[in-house]
Amino acid sequence: MDFMNIVKGRRTIRKYKQDRIDATILRDLVDGARLAPSAANLQPLEYLVVDDPALLDKVFNTLSWAGYIRPEGDPKEGERPVAYIVVLVTGQTGAYTNHDIGAAVQNILLGAWGYGIGSCWFGSVKRDRLAQDFSIPENVKIDSVIALGYPAEKSVWEEEKGSIKYYKDKDNILHVPKRRLEDISHWNELRSSGKDESIDKR
Repeated sequence: MDFMNIVKGRRTIRKYKQDRIDATILRDLVDGARLAPSAANLQPLEYLVVDDPALLDKVFNTLSWAGYIRPEGDPKEGERPVAYIVVLVTGQTGAYTNHDIGAAVQNILLGAWGYGIGSCWFGSVKRDRLAQDFSIPENVKIDSVIALGYPAEKSVWEEEKGSIKYYKDKDNILHVPKRRLEDISHWNELRSSGKDESIDKR
């Protein structure tokens, strides 16, 4: 799959087929995260992969799902993720650790979509409960959780037309408004407002 097609095609997925993900793929996703840029090469991140069916609910029960489309957006039994990657901060941190996290997680999300695997990145996590259930020590910070599984729903992006609120249509397709390219692109100078026609000429 062409890389830009992966970037433009990847959307957050919250309902999944129950086919398991091969462990070699999960390992490859973590490898991609490992190779992401790291400020001062501190490499403070580690990853807990959870794919044991007996443990999946322990992670699921710590997550808060999409606020805009609750409760219909929450996965039901038979739609839940089949694997998770928990992003952990274990090493020396610096001023740009959050940049490290963003780069590593994006590699996981895009890598997953390259395999046809959907994902959902969670910052809203009951961290104390997750730490207790998986014996994560206090000196290790749980940053976020990535849910994974083969998609059982369709999600598309569309041009924003006055609202960024995502929604499901009558066919149960999730629509995610994105700000228009011409509204967020600046060429050679920062525009205060209005459309930059130069973006259309390139």
